[in-house]
Amino acid sequence: MVDTLVFLVAAAVCLTGALGVILARNPVHSALMLVMTLFGIAVQFVAQEAHFLAAVQVIVYAGAIVVLFLFVIMLLGVDRAQNLELSLLPAQRWAALAFGSGSLVVLGALIVAVGEPVTGAPSMGGSAAGGENVRLLARSLFSDHVYAFELTSLLLVVAVIGAVVLARKPTQSETPVPEERGDS
Repeated sequence: MVDTLVFLVAAAVCLTGALGVILARNPVHSALMLVMTLFGIAVQFVAQEAHFLAAVQVIVYAGAIVVLFLFVIMLLGVDRAQNLELSLLPAQRWAALAFGSGSLVVLGALIVAVGEPVTGAPSMGGSAAGGENVRLLARSLFSDHVYAFELTSLLLVVAVIGAVVLARKPTQSETPVPEERGDS
């Protein structure tokens, strides 16, 4: 009974946060709704006794990635409301609606076509509570794949720098002045 209640509350938090990400007009509010969604998913992981995944969800995604999003949003100054009515691509909304509807149809067809749904039966491999699996995972992450993590962080830094450079508005002193033509 308690498991069902935890699942329903966490699912409601996830769905509310996901809708908030999509429907929020302010990008900062949208990023905070993403944090809410990620915390709801972490609760779902804890309910499934996947404590390592819950910790990674909170530390990496809610802690680092969303903070990076907020940093870029604040740095670029897109937290102010903008007029989106003057769209350069009027067909973009209809294309997005068609793509979203098609994706929902495909998702529904996949749900109906699944032959073996999740049963909720205990795992055949056992739980990771013994500690040996956690040690092996940590050894693999921090020895064999440490360079992949470092390269990923470098890639994120380069992406943020690229976004800042591309979205930066030139100041008055940097705007090109048209040269006067001397037609004499």
